[in-house]
Amino acid sequence: MPLIIICGCPVSGKTTRAKELKEYFETAHKKQVEIISEEDAITKLGYEHNATYLDSQKEKRVRGYLKSEVLKLIGKDNVVILDGSNYIKGYRYELYCASKASKCTQCTVFTIRNHQEAWESNLTRLSSDPPETAASAYSEEVFNALTKFRFEEPNCNNRWDSPLFTVQPQDKLDLEAVYSALFEKKPPPPNQSTQNPPLSATNFLYELDKVTQSISKQILESRQINPGSEIRFPEYPGCILESGAALLVTPQGLLRLRRQFLTFAKMNHANEKTDKIGRYFIQYLNKTMTD
Repeated sequence: MPLIIICGCPVSGKTTRAKELKEYFETAHKKQVEIISEEDAITKLGYEHNATYLDSQKEKRVRGYLKSEVLKLIGKDNVVILDGSNYIKGYRYELYCASKASKCTQCTVFTIRNHQEAWESNLTRLSSDPPETAASAYSEEVFNALTKFRFEEPNCNNRWDSPLFTVQPQDKLDLEAVYSALFEKKPPPPNQSTQNPPLSATNFLYELDKVTQSISKQILESRQINPGSEIRFPEYPGCILESGAALLVTPQGLLRLRRQFLTFAKMNHANEKTDKIGRYFIQYLNKTMTD
C-alpha cells in the first residue's frame, strides 16, 4: 500500500487530515485505506498520553510499534496513513526506506498551525467532554517540547519527505495531487541499503552446512594422501580443486573460507538446489585460494 506520513505539531489538525484523506480515497477512488494512529498505539501499549512523551523509552516503543504496523500493511495497491507527530527526521527516513524496499510510493502531509491558536485549542480539550478528549490534551511541558525544541520540520529537498504537502487548518488539501503522487508515479527503485536479504529455510541452512562440511572433509583427506595433487569430487562431476589451491589449503584456512562462503551463500543462493551449492563452494575455493 502507498504510504502517507502525517507530520505536525500538537493540535495542528493531523487526525482531521488523516480522516479527510481516508474518506477521499475510499469514496473517489474505491481504495482500501488503513489509518495507523499514534494515539491508538499509546493506548494499546497501556501508556498515558503525556507520560509517553516524557519517557524516551516509552516513546521509542510507540515508534517501534507504529513502524511494525506500517510494515505489515504496506503494499502496492491501497493506502496506509500514519497519523502521528513523526517529528524525528531520522524516523521518517526509516519509513522511507521501508516503503522503498517494498517498491511503494510515499508522500508527506505536513500540518502547520499558529502556536498560540494550537495551545488555545489544546486548553479547550482539557475541559471538554467526553473524557477521552481531555485525556488526549497535552500538558504545557509536553506541548512546548514537541513544538519548540524537538520538532524537525520536513523539507521538500529531502527525498524521504518528498513529495511534501504543507497545509494549514484553513487550507484546502490538494487531494488529487496526493493521489497523483501515490498512484501515477513510479516508486523509487530499491537499492542494496533497502533490500532485505533472502530468507533462508531451516532445511537450506542444514543442507548448506552439511554439503560444505562434506567437501571440506574430502579435501583434507585427499591432501593427506596426495598433497599438492588436484582433487576430484565424485558427487560433482567436472568439479576439480586445482593443484595450486590443494597445495595451499590448511585446516584453519579451509575453516575460515567455509565460514565466509556460508555467509555469502545465505545472502545469494538461498533458493538454489543442494548440488549447485556444492559446485559453487568448490569454485569459491579455487578462486579464493589462487587469486
